[in-house]
Amino acid sequence: MHTMKWNKLGKIFDPTQHTMPHEYGQFAQSPQTVVFDDFVRIYFSTRELDKRNGKYLSHIAFVDMRKNLRDIIRVSDKTVIPLGGLGCFDEHGIFPMNVVRHNDAIYGYTCGWNRRVSVSVDTAIGLAISTDNGLTFQRMGEGPVLAASLHEPCLVGDGFVKVIGDTFHMWYIFGTGWKKYASDAAPDRTYKIGHAISKDGINWVKEEARQIISDRLGEDESQALPTVIKIAGRYHMFFCYRQSFDFRKNNTRGYRIGHAWSDDLSNWTRDDDHPLLEGSPGEWDSDMQCYPHVFECDGKVYLLYNGNEFGRFGFGLAVLEA
Repeated sequence: MHTMKWNKLGKIFDPTQHTMPHEYGQFAQSPQTVVFDDFVRIYFSTRELDKRNGKYLSHIAFVDMRKNLRDIIRVSDKTVIPLGGLGCFDEHGIFPMNVVRHNDAIYGYTCGWNRRVSVSVDTAIGLAISTDNGLTFQRMGEGPVLAASLHEPCLVGDGFVKVIGDTFHMWYIFGTGWKKYASDAAPDRTYKIGHAISKDGINWVKEEARQIISDRLGEDESQALPTVIKIAGRYHMFFCYRQSFDFRKNNTRGYRIGHAWSDDLSNWTRDDDHPLLEGSPGEWDSDMQCYPHVFECDGKVYLLYNGNEFGRFGFGLAVLEA
């Protein structure tokens, strides 16, 4: 395996330094890009405080940056898609949204959240389409395009879509279930990375319940947010992984960036040591690195990711050494 070396370029966007679409100006989670001729649009999930119950609602906003990925051109002053209707899968939030150019449109694959009673949430993947270069998105319908099924009982989300040849590929996560790890604790979830294909980006066929990335931490490892890129003829997947419980405050159990590679898009070899993206002590990403997104811009390969507290204070960037 050839060594991949990433150079960390530091944090490039801090939501607390900008006016967000909602008054609660914190969180810029799961950055995802569309590259234009002279700028890069980075979508992210921000949060609104639901005054009815003190819980968060997640919304999608964006920042436009010059291609040096340093200079900010604008931050969207409104969210790009409203939340779902009463009782819909995306009623309480959208986080993340993966954006893909297709024909003259931009397809947005949303991870919609809704609150549950016995557990905190469930999720599913929706599709919304933009015909105005990603300023606004219209849902294809009120329901999801990928959701829980016979052997994937809950928490289908985090879809990442890539069109290869004439086939849409989606890497996503599916929940294996919820568990109470202590009698006085709220239930925690575990999820793994799966794969589905489609001819039109709307109707999907899953490789039902096939975990395609092996566990490093045992069966209670949670894997989230896959992103796939081809480098030098080989496919590389980046994702984040953590223990399923006691991960929020215990930084030895929190999210880290994982990696796997494949030559056939079917069999993946896990190799977390390339890249090794260590947090710097006392820095914004010292306790966790999560929600990676890999993309190409002007011949360079970049990795966007969130740091401590799941992206409360924004996202940073690393570049792959040629």
